[in-house]
Amino acid sequence: MNFRKRSNDEPEINLIPFIDVLLVVLIFLMLSTTYSKFTEMQLTLPVADTDAQKEYPKELIVAVGADGNYSVNRTALTGRSLDVVAAALTDASRGGKDVVVIISADASAKHQSVVTVMEAARRAGLSQITFATQSSSLSGTQ
Repeated sequence: MNFRKRSNDEPEINLIPFIDVLLVVLIFLMLSTTYSKFTEMQLTLPVADTDAQKEYPKELIVAVGADGNYSVNRTALTGRSLDVVAAALTDASRGGKDVVVIISADASAKHQSVVTVMEAARRAGLSQITFATQSSSLSGTQ
């Protein structure tokens, strides 16, 4: 018969090898990861200066309303399609290639309406496009 006392020692978990393995994995991940800076788009936004407005010899003012209606040189257009705007710009420019298109859009007009005017100007062969602005002091008083 074996009368020795049984030891009631609880088994211990040795964490030192586990920590060593984690440190090796961490060092491996730090060395193998490439830290590359993503290419950011550099934008230079235009500044509107209403004091120094230019007078263009031949200009077409295209107004874009908040409801999506167009007018060319204060003449309202009957349709909103690209073909209608392009035909109106062609008629108003009378074939002159040095005509400047000034887009005067309402602040709440849809972006697509302005893009439609730009595409219509391209179809009409007009490459000089600018935007009408107002100073921030005027818009704050309304």
